Amino acid sequence: MTLYTTLDSPLGELLLVGEESATAPGGTALASLSVPGQKGGATVRDDWTYDPAAFTAVADQLRAYFDGQLTRFALACAPARGTDFQRRVWQALEAIPYGTTTTYGKVAAEIGAARGAVRAIGTAIGANPLLIVRPCHRVIAADGSLSGYAGGSERKRQLLGIEGALPEAR
Repeated sequence: MTLYTTLDSPLGELLLVGEESATAPGGTALASLSVPGQKGGATVRDDWTYDPAAFTAVADQLRAYFDGQLTRFALACAPARGTDFQRRVWQALEAIPYGTTTTYGKVAAEIGAARGAVRAIGTAIGANPLLIVRPCHRVIAADGSLSGYAGGSERKRQLLGIEGALPEAR
């Protein structure tokens, strides 16, 4: 069964979507985290069940993150639904430490993709269903610009600001 709730945040109202799970804390594995107006973000479906209590652990960790008290999420997530390439990119995102940034080219190198695969890397990152939790906001352009964030460049700036990772203006 698919469950959902919303959560107020500094980025706007987040949409949390999860799947019932016997092994996840609170019984819900996070499947999607979207921000308002997100390119490709989830939208509530008629067959989903609104259940804020199912996301208590997720909400607590998100609040702690936004307050600067949490640097690493410890959440049960639903299995990633994507191509093998997307899953490899998403796994690389999960390895980017809090408070740091990397480039699209470095992500390509990390997964063994050709340097010319930077566009494909960007497309895979843009399809990430777990914004914030799977930190795609930590990937920036080689020149330090904050390009390509499905939630918008201002939200990317906010998230990097929370983490103290804003690159110097160029």
